[in-house]
Amino acid sequence: MKAIRYYAYGSPDVIELEETAKPEPGDDGVLVRVRAAAVNPGDWHLLRGSPYIFRAMAGPIRPKAHGLGADLAGVVEAVGKGVSRFAPGDEVYGCAPGSFAEYVVVPESGPLAGKPAGLTFEQAAAVPTSALTALQALRDRARLKPGQRVLVNGAAGGIGTFAVQLAKAYGAEVTGVCGSANVDLVRSIGADHVIDYTREDFTRTGRRYDVVLDNVGNRSVADCRRLLTPAGTYLHNSGSGGRWLGPMGRIVKLNVLNLFVRHTLPSFVTRENADDLATLRELIEAGKLTPVVSRTHPLSEVPEAIAHVERGHAKGKVVITV
Repeated sequence: MKAIRYYAYGSPDVIELEETAKPEPGDDGVLVRVRAAAVNPGDWHLLRGSPYIFRAMAGPIRPKAHGLGADLAGVVEAVGKGVSRFAPGDEVYGCAPGSFAEYVVVPESGPLAGKPAGLTFEQAAAVPTSALTALQALRDRARLKPGQRVLVNGAAGGIGTFAVQLAKAYGAEVTGVCGSANVDLVRSIGADHVIDYTREDFTRTGRRYDVVLDNVGNRSVADCRRLLTPAGTYLHNSGSGGRWLGPMGRIVKLNVLNLFVRHTLPSFVTRENADDLATLRELIEAGKLTPVVSRTHPLSEVPEAIAHVERGHAKGKVVITV
């Protein structure tokens, strides 16, 4: 099979498209013929080995694993003898390391579910990581309630486009922050109010929010707390912070501050799981959630696709067709 591989940290130039052995599913595995796979910021972080703290797990000098990609949609080609939840021919979507390849194996108990009806493979591949992050941030960490006010910073990005729609599905009043070119997009996916950050400082409008989901991390913690109601929740989901710690420095600061202030400043890690993928499928099939795919690339153009996402300001999701 063809698969994307990298053997050293660096720019997209170190990525190679190789012929490699097709994986075997094993007793509890599901072999998926990948039809599409989405690009996430995690792909370029792994590629660069940046921030350096990530290398403690990924490999201090060179990467331990050589595949890239995490989200996929495709068709089950074979299953292990112990598998009962899937059968050859099933259309599925979910998460698997190394999904920029023609085939991947996912454990039956892993983050894999039936593909939402009505979506193309490209649309379905755009969902898992970004939509799971938005869902778990708003539903589980913020405990979002109908009637609450939500601000999404970075509303036109991969996570942001899902967060706007999910907040509306949960009955919130939603404000999206984005650039001039994306105002119409953010309004079209359901935002009640849209702030163009090139024209207005969203931290100084005087409005207060019950939940702020920050997918950009370009303003200080003090600025973001100023947006909150007295018992509001600030969810930090991105940001820079230097080569060594990246966003971890901000996360540590928020965890310490969380002990002393009335606001809720939780950290969270996205949990890839089949149950939440099923929840997202239900929302999609009910017409409450629609993936935004801005561009697609063939497998041979993974370097270009990752470079585009790394530059920032990608609209919605970038997807690889396989």
